[in-house]
Amino acid sequence: MSAPRTTRAAADGIRFAFGTLTALPVRVTRWDREAARAGMLAAPLAGLTVGLCAAALGGVLLLAGSGPLLAAVATTAVPAALTRGLHLDGLADTADGLGSAKPAEDALRIMKRSDIGPFGVITLLLVLLAQVAALTELYDEGWAYGAAAACVAAVTARLALTLAARTGIPPARPDGLGATVAGSVPARSALLASLLVAAVVAAACGGLFGGYGALHHTLALVAGLGAAHSLLTHCVRRFGGVTGDVFGGLAETAATATLIVLTLG
Repeated sequence: MSAPRTTRAAADGIRFAFGTLTALPVRVTRWDREAARAGMLAAPLAGLTVGLCAAALGGVLLLAGSGPLLAAVATTAVPAALTRGLHLDGLADTADGLGSAKPAEDALRIMKRSDIGPFGVITLLLVLLAQVAALTELYDEGWAYGAAAACVAAVTARLALTLAARTGIPPARPDGLGATVAGSVPARSALLASLLVAAVVAAACGGLFGGYGALHHTLALVAGLGAAHSLLTHCVRRFGGVTGDVFGGLAETAATATLIVLTLG
């Protein structure tokens, strides 16, 4: 692949990642498998942008004199706003589908409905409470701890999507975002992306908090990916593959697990 073509493919991938995974005004110029592959590999970059915006708002509120709880609420609200709530909606729909205990076809129909059932409401409530509680505790230690956590959680959430889009994981439906990106990322590329992101997280957090901080944040990333993988495995078994809703559920699961682990130790 020539250098100009490689550059264009990377640019198309970044536009795909930001245009589909955030509400930022980025126009997706290509909607094919090559763009989807590059886009899902660039997903952690979109996550970093979201995390930095969330950390910035939390920092502004702390500087203005607010307590850690309000900063945590604001930090939690930013990713929801920058995705138009799509990931949270996907989490709720996935919870309703799994909680229905119905066959795959019926569960997928439940997930596609516009309303949210009791399983979805309860899951949303608990996940948002867990995120706010974790960030409150981290901000109480200092802005740097909360800010780093917001960034690492957002990056981990999107990295979980990169791994979920690897080859061998089929779509549950023939249409939608899930069908577009499912199986688009070669497994080796997904693994290399994970190692690269883990190395960057370790280096950045090591510079901020020392060796223990590097290890702690890297373990939190691994735990977040592990939680998302467990949900992914269950969804593939229950639904026969992944959907856009499942991707949203994976992102929120990974972010929440990462934040919880960062409060430990």
